[in-house]
Amino acid sequence: MQPPSVSENLNPGDYLLSVHDIFLRFGGVNVLAGVSTGVREGEIFAIIGPNGAGKTCMLNCINRFYHPSSGKIFFEGRDISRFKAHDIAALGIARTFQNVELFKGMTVIDNIKLGRHVHLDTGLFSAGIYFGSARKTELALRKEIEESIIDLLEIEHIRKKKVGTLPYGLQKRVELARALAMKPRVLLLDEPVTGMNLEETEDITRFILDIHEEWGVTVILIEHDMGVVMDISDRICVLDFGIKIAEGEPEEIRHNEQVISAYLGEKDLAYSRLGA
Repeated sequence: MQPPSVSENLNPGDYLLSVHDIFLRFGGVNVLAGVSTGVREGEIFAIIGPNGAGKTCMLNCINRFYHPSSGKIFFEGRDISRFKAHDIAALGIARTFQNVELFKGMTVIDNIKLGRHVHLDTGLFSAGIYFGSARKTELALRKEIEESIIDLLEIEHIRKKKVGTLPYGLQKRVELARALAMKPRVLLLDEPVTGMNLEETEDITRFILDIHEEWGVTVILIEHDMGVVMDISDRICVLDFGIKIAEGEPEEIRHNEQVISAYLGEKDLAYSRLGA
């Protein structure tokens, strides 16, 4: 049974984005079992838990890659439970993935530009022949990307390279850039530093903080690196086998016995794992 928490019986108007009693079933298995939580505007909100806890499934429900079996999702107090994936993107909910999802044969700048397509309104004919408003839009978009996103993420030196030739750490940075091109209100980050060395992890963490502070973007973060989670999160939601077992500020979560048990089942090792 899901334990009581401050996020049960949520008022959607109190949160920028909230999920209410979400169930997700594959066959007879509950991947998410009655999860409710809310993210306030301007927060860095982390979702953590052991492998198979349902963390990525939660993001997939939010941006409609998966359709929950039951429950509701609200954005700015509006029920978006039945919106399609492209409608969610148009609202300003952007996403990066656990595994890099880029067009490897295209250049960095062209991959980034694809993130803006949900906001473009040039006609099919003008876009096809690169004429008139389509050309003006293209030039303005490239200028904006060059001056803001590429500078912010420090990828000027690779902007014309094909993505498939880049090392993993830079590909993850390009994927983050593409998400930023969507002008997000909410940024969903699925394990942004997994597989990175210490220097790459520090860079991505710094970029997340810059995006949050300079752009005012609300961040929902899934990450196994507990040092990163504890350092930058305002609040944390903990899932285990599809059930929410805890929610609170980092210091509260760090010392939660149920969270420690869910991770390793041994107190000393768990404290180390949770960044204590």
